[in-house]
Parts: sequence; structure tokens; C-alpha cells
Amino acid sequence: MISKLPSINSQGVSRRNLLRGLAATGTGLLGTRSLPAFALPDDKIKAIRYFTNSGDANGRQGQPMVNQSTNVVMIETQRGLVGIGEGGEPRTMEECAAMLIGLDPFRIEQHWQRMMRGYFYPAGREKLHSLGALDLALWDLKGKALDVPVWQLLGGKARDHIELYSTVFPRPAGGTLEDAARACRDAGFRTYRYATDNPRERVVDRFKLVRKMYEDCVLLHKGAGDGGWAIDFHTELDLPDAINLATLLEPLHPYFCEDLIRSENVLSYETVRQRTKVPIAVGEQFGYKWDINTLIEKQLIDYTRVTLPNVGGITEFMKIIALAETHYIGMIPHFTGPIAEAALVHCLAATSVIALMEMLGNGTRTWPYLPKVYDFKDGKLWPNDRPGLGVQVDTSKLTKIGEYTTYRAGMLMNMRPDGSFTNW
Repeated sequence: MISKLPSINSQGVSRRNLLRGLAATGTGLLGTRSLPAFALPDDKIKAIRYFTNSGDANGRQGQPMVNQSTNVVMIETQRGLVGIGEGGEPRTMEECAAMLIGLDPFRIEQHWQRMMRGYFYPAGREKLHSLGALDLALWDLKGKALDVPVWQLLGGKARDHIELYSTVFPRPAGGTLEDAARACRDAGFRTYRYATDNPRERVVDRFKLVRKMYEDCVLLHKGAGDGGWAIDFHTELDLPDAINLATLLEPLHPYFCEDLIRSENVLSYETVRQRTKVPIAVGEQFGYKWDINTLIEKQLIDYTRVTLPNVGGITEFMKIIALAETHYIGMIPHFTGPIAEAALVHCLAATSVIALMEMLGNGTRTWPYLPKVYDFKDGKLWPNDRPGLGVQVDTSKLTKIGEYTTYRAGMLMNMRPDGSFTNW
């Protein structure tokens, strides 16, 4: 009976409607084999195309910053399936993309290992951004092949929506920080986020800065209440000043204090943890799981800020979620770009860890090249039923900066007898 299911689809019944019918009759997936076992077609990656738009996630014109890239990558298969991802830059994208041409698009974990270790040096944080963009596209493609949203592939919905905090929520005309924080909460957002570099003064008196930030946070607390506001230290304070400010903020109960000190020496957070009680969020500058693992395992933070595609895509992000869940750490991913934001909804919808996502402004910003991206309403992001990541791209509004159709292996990788790569 299972072998006949594809023929039913060929007569005009979509996979999604078929599955709904099976569920309604109580047979579900027939209880014997998973959907991918009989529904995925034989296919190969034919071409990968790479596009840029007029600016990055912060509205800058020209080539985006690598770690904030909103470049769009599209993976096309021989059967005409197209997967969409976001991130990276041309040089590292070319290296990673060339290792995928001609291969089965559905072996995502194996492709991650190949792109990660396909050259002598494992991918660094910049290259990981391109790898992550391709990983997003592979997940999008697989969801489309199965006619299901990616959150279904990750285990199904564990929550109905994802709460948000706003960065640079618009201040009411003539209003104060207190008014802005209150308006943000009234708009449905969970938290109003502030930062120590507002306004951006390059030369500062460290004591005046700490005092000014504390006074600002008093206003935020008045407007948004306990947990209704958060502050990003932006790694700009020296250790004594970071501890001083964090200590002052303890009675005001921020949702989190972010990046209290620089990120190079993560064990310095042992000192921070011992000397302050504010909830600590760290990770937007990090890459794969080994970057954040020490902070999680030693429970030096309360929330990880790692994000997509920076960590290497959905494949790696879900592993970090598992680490976080094991140690009761929450996920507060950074906003890098709109397609990555849509992908984060799928990841966090499929997990029960504490989750809070970043939204720029009041959530009304649109991108001309994205007719469909994430679903924002009432200060929250909502998972949808569109196949894959649920994103649509209008390439006529983008500029193509790369096309890759020739396989290049990098260096040969050793394999175990079972076909998995050795992690040398």
C-alpha cells in the first residue's frame, strides 16, 4: 500500500491533502515508515545562484557586512526544485557551493560536514555564514519537495507563536524613553531593547556613561515594567564598568543584559557571573556550537544569542538548541536578515526552550524583493503552513553576483565504512 502513495499524488492529490486525509481516518503515516522514505524524489543539485540587494539588514547601501549579509542564495535541482537561503559573501560562497553541485540535495547533514571540513582549515565564522546560507536553502528545498513547512521536519510545532523584542522601536513624537518602552509593550512586543551606544559617542567618560545608561534604564522600567525591557552592552564596556552597570540594574529586573564584555575570552564570564545577578545573554558574534558550548555547559549565561545563518544554518542551530535545553538556557537569536528571520521561526516553533526573537523597529518594514517572508502580527511572529521556509523571492529586484554549476571537491575527505565522514 505504501508503494502506491506516489501514484495517488500523480493523479492530482497533493501530498498535504493526502496526509490530512490519512490523519482524519486515523492511519496517519501508516505507522511503518516516515514520509521522507517514500516521498522524496531522486534528484541532483544542478546550479546555485547568488544575488545581492541594495543594502544590508541595517539599511546600508552596497556590499553588506559579512556577518549581517542579506545576500540571497538559490539552489536549483535537475527536477526544477528551488531552495532559498540568505547570507555570506562571494568568495566563501563559491567554495561552499562548488562542493554541492551534482549531489543529492536531501543529505543535508552530510553536506554540512563536507562544506565545514572540505578544505584544510575548518570553516571560520565568515565562511560559516555562507555555509549557513546554503544550509537554509537545502532545508527550504527539502520542505518544498515534501510540500510541508520546515517546522514539520523539525518535529512539529511546540508553540503557537514566538514572542519578540524590538530593537529601535520608534519613539512617539516628542516622547521619552519611558513612552517608547510603553508603546512597544502596548504594540504586543514582549520587550523593548536599548543599547549602551545610543547615541554613538566614540569618546566617552566611563563613569558618566554608566550613570547615563542607568538613568535611561530607570525610564525603561517605568514604561515597560519588570522584564519588559533589555539592554545591550555591545561589548563596549571594560569589565569593571560592565559589572558596575549590571549591578545597578539588578533591582530594575531587565529581561536580559547582552554582551556585557568582549567575546574573545569566554571564561571571563566566570568573573561576571560571580559578581552580578542580571540575566546574561551572549552569542551574536559567535559561529558554530563549539563557540558557545563552554558558556552553556558552565552555565555562565542565561540566554544564547547565536543566530541564523551565522552558526552554519538550521542544521547547527538545532544542535545548539539541544545543548541549551540540556542546561536550561533560553534562545534569543540576533536578527541578521529577513530570510534568516523566517527560518528562525521554524526552528523555535519546533522547540520548547524559552524563546524570544529580535524584530527591527515596529515590525512593519518590508523588503521589495521578498513578496512573502515571515508572518508578523500583534508584536509576534507566527509559523505558517507554506512549504519550506515559506519565503518567496523576486529576483528581478536583485543583482546576480555569482553562479556555480561545476563541482569542485576542495580536498578529499576520508569516510568510514558506513559512508559518514571522519571528523579529522
